[in-house]
Amino acid sequence: MTDGTKVKARYPIIYVRGYAMTGSEKDETAADPFCGFNVGSTVYRAVSDRNKPAQRFVFESPVVRLMKDFGYSNIYDNGLDLPDPGFQGLLSPQSIIIYRYYDDTAPLMGGQQDASIERFAKGLSDLILQVRDHVCGNATNCMSPDGFRCYLVAHSMGGLICRAFLQNPALGDPVARAAVDKFFTYATPHNGIDMAGVNVPKWLSLFDMSNFNRDYLAGLFGYDANLCSKGRSDYLRAGKDLDIRRCFCMIGSNRSDYEVAQGLSRTFSGHGSDGLVRIENAALCSIDSTGNEVPVATAYAYRSHSGYFGIVNSEEAYQNLTRFLFGDVRIDISVDVGSVTLPPAIKDRKVDALYQFEVLASPRGKPWFLTRRTSEEDSVACRSHDELTDPATSARRRVYLSSVFLADISRVNPQDPSLSYSLTLGVRVPDYKVDQILWFDQHYEGAYLFRDTLIVEILPPAGGDGWKVRYRWQSEAAAPTLNGYHPIPFSGDSAKLTVAFASASAPGISGTLVFDISAWNA
Repeated sequence: MTDGTKVKARYPIIYVRGYAMTGSEKDETAADPFCGFNVGSTVYRAVSDRNKPAQRFVFESPVVRLMKDFGYSNIYDNGLDLPDPGFQGLLSPQSIIIYRYYDDTAPLMGGQQDASIERFAKGLSDLILQVRDHVCGNATNCMSPDGFRCYLVAHSMGGLICRAFLQNPALGDPVARAAVDKFFTYATPHNGIDMAGVNVPKWLSLFDMSNFNRDYLAGLFGYDANLCSKGRSDYLRAGKDLDIRRCFCMIGSNRSDYEVAQGLSRTFSGHGSDGLVRIENAALCSIDSTGNEVPVATAYAYRSHSGYFGIVNSEEAYQNLTRFLFGDVRIDISVDVGSVTLPPAIKDRKVDALYQFEVLASPRGKPWFLTRRTSEEDSVACRSHDELTDPATSARRRVYLSSVFLADISRVNPQDPSLSYSLTLGVRVPDYKVDQILWFDQHYEGAYLFRDTLIVEILPPAGGDGWKVRYRWQSEAAAPTLNGYHPIPFSGDSAKLTVAFASASAPGISGTLVFDISAWNA
């Protein structure tokens, strides 16, 4: 495990924007120097004094914040961009590069090129090699071409372009592919786009909408029909594609604020979406050797696909991005369900029920969540009663909730050096069906089988000691104090922390909250 004293490397960030449908949208993209990644947001938050106005909360944009917080800079030089003839800039590793792939398709720029993901993927490969040459050609960086790395950060269709480059050998240079250190997506439709419950068809070539057909995407990523079920494009093949631990999916759950097409998009994408992409289609996973799904690191925010309250221009997504890129500790959070109990009157009946698992994780002293999954926002993890009780489906008793990355130790307050956050776990009382008929007795709509908040503090190494942790359920004591720290038993660079939980009565649930902790950027 890292001791937190070594200065970690910083690599260039290449932003890849999302889909532009019409010619005017492509023009707008081409005219914007940062393709939308410079857009911030302002929201209001309530204050305790009702006689005072609500407080503004301003997010300045990911580009500005990366400059202020981490010393990054853009690369424009005397009006020229990196691919332009005459560009002379020798780049710092802490550079922000915008992949301007729509420029030669935009009417504003006289664009005549086709807007194919395949062509964009090849262009991304070329851009990475150009960035490498400019970074490694700068003698002050002391970086060899073999040691060059970069981060890919993509919104929406931009993530599909990145995956086509990273997964399809015909669409990129292997040297460029090997240079990608981490891959972060905002609201990418990894498994395509559905409208009114139907996947966008292959024949719908208008405005290149067929780019979001699942069968097309599966072929684009080089999947063989024998290796995956028909129409699946949302997983990575273990050992053949990307290292799944170096990928992150940021998912939005607010459809209400997505105004595209005068609200028709959010209407047809329906509940359980960000207004365009369905929540389940924005996640990635892998398939292990036993056939079980292994999720990629994921976090959820109550943000729409884009717009004033979009996911890219949000504090929540920015915090997940920078902690994923630069943080020190990774924690994958899941629940191992031990048992579920039914209301006494139906405990021996055949029951159909769906259990909804909620989670909210927030760092100490911050007015936002690193991840937010709630029933009302359709972003919960779900398991059926049969999955949690049938021995044949025991693997389904492990429920992945989310991943959090804790902040760069060098930026922690030295007066209080622990990395601390709260995690609220909730399991809703399901709607019970007995003999296919809803059963309404002995439980309450919207109630919880279990709900409590766990306070966790992780203490980085100091004075030769290893990592330590302390925690408690908020309901266990009125005082906000925690028990003393105790060592985390690391094996190599990883450890596991388990915390039991149980309902007080039936109907109920019991199990273990599991934190898989590992060194990050060691």
